[in-house]
Amino acid sequence: MARSLDLFSSSTQPDLRTKASVSLMGMQTLTLFRSPHPISQNAVVPRHAMSRSSETSFPTLTTISISFSQLQDKNADLSFKIEEGFGPNGLGILSVTDVPGYSSLRRNLLHLAPRLANLPKEVKEDLEDPHSRYNFGWSHGKEKLESGKPDILKGSFYANPILDTPTTEASLIQRYPSYCGSNIWPRNALPELEVAFKALGKLIFDIGLMLAYHCDQYVSKGMKIHKDEGLESILRCSRCHKGRLLYYFPSQQGVPDGNSLSSWCGWHTDHGSLTGLTCGMFTRDGVEIACPDSAAGLYIRTRNNQIIKVVYGKDDIAYQIGETTEILSGGYLCATPHCVQAPTGEESSGIERSTFALFMQPDWDEKLNLPEKVHIHKELIPSNAALTFGEYSEMLLDKYYHQKQ
Repeated sequence: MARSLDLFSSSTQPDLRTKASVSLMGMQTLTLFRSPHPISQNAVVPRHAMSRSSETSFPTLTTISISFSQLQDKNADLSFKIEEGFGPNGLGILSVTDVPGYSSLRRNLLHLAPRLANLPKEVKEDLEDPHSRYNFGWSHGKEKLESGKPDILKGSFYANPILDTPTTEASLIQRYPSYCGSNIWPRNALPELEVAFKALGKLIFDIGLMLAYHCDQYVSKGMKIHKDEGLESILRCSRCHKGRLLYYFPSQQGVPDGNSLSSWCGWHTDHGSLTGLTCGMFTRDGVEIACPDSAAGLYIRTRNNQIIKVVYGKDDIAYQIGETTEILSGGYLCATPHCVQAPTGEESSGIERSTFALFMQPDWDEKLNLPEKVHIHKELIPSNAALTFGEYSEMLLDKYYHQKQ
């Protein structure tokens, strides 16, 4: 039976004027209105963390961080750090440090991305799943850049690291192919991928649940959370989580709009609840190297329209809030638009980049009781605003791919 996601109640209705783009699992760019928290929208950046690189006109910020030992302690009050990172004045991102076993799991998986991308064409074609709109298995050139052109700069491999087969019910697979389909693994061509993908994905998931618990503690100080319906409970019960292994092809293949800030990944805001991110791994000819361009990397747009370059350690796991959590938390936890800039210059020739993201999101049958004043693609939403997460997501995917409803 579907549960309701009308999780938070408040006597204060947020203003609904800030506009941003929204991305499904980090790839599709659409538009929605974000609901700001009633307090100030001006982003506050810790002064000790700020620097300004000579290579970029934008300030650089090290993420707010929480140690694994702090996160493990359910009695610890982490509200201040949660608010600094995820609150209405934050950047929608924080990192978790000192996670046991993480460094080797990250390295094991990211080193497989170039091998996957360079498998024979016919092998990769067998890993494609058009029925799911390429949201399972291999995807290359199926997504679009901000210019509307196919994105051939990077390839992606999607899988659910928690469940190989979320459901066997044919009607659900037909209705929600992006979530209910089964994983497709290259068990003959690259058998180690499945083990490495699941190991890293499960670790990021487990740490994400710990973080979600502390997010609930923070939100509960300002709003009532219905019993067993906080972010942690929603994510723990969901069968919809999706991992994405990304491989950015060597730069000599051409980077359109090389001077663009979003040259590697366009501006978007994650669609789901909570996204776990590894730090990107840069390689040349199979050898890991430091990024040769200090201006390359992740950029975030604050609520007062300031652009900030965000950095975190290669052994840290970063987490970003998604739009679904922002809406359902009444704006206490806030998502932010972000993009990725590619390295430029002669030293960047031949550079490859591999990274991994885990998109943690509600189950497809979770009911999204959207607030009346959230105008999210209102042409897609029924008059009673009653949608499940699966229905909502599939309609956005249909819109993105210009498929008939």
